[in-house]
Amino acid sequence: VQLQASGGGSVQAGGSLTLSCRASERTFSNNAIGWFRQAPGKEREFVASISWSGRSTYYADSVKGRFTISRHNAKNTLYLQVNSLKPEDTAVYFCAAGAEPPRAGVDDYDYWGKGTLVTVSS
Repeated sequence: VQLQASGGGSVQAGGSLTLSCRASERTFSNNAIGWFRQAPGKEREFVASISWSGRSTYYADSVKGRFTISRHNAKNTLYLQVNSLKPEDTAVYFCAAGAEPPRAGVDDYDYWGKGTLVTVSS
């Protein structure tokens, strides 16, 4: 497994979590990294992405102002700080790596890890 997401859990609405994604150096280096999520019965959707340098970040409208993506290249680790969680944020969250620049399409990413489940109760 080249990427592994962790940090999911069960929280009440309004709560926060920090998701992490650890990758191999080969997978992480020089690649854009993105977070996606998939709720039961729904298609996988874009959440956020970040460039290799970390200077460029992009967010889905549904999470802007609540989620923050960041990366620590020396640790080959990606983070997603999720705040003000809503029940509709319930999903399995995946991290993925792909060539620059960071984009929002599932098909734009070549490497995927196992996801981590976030459950938000009302």
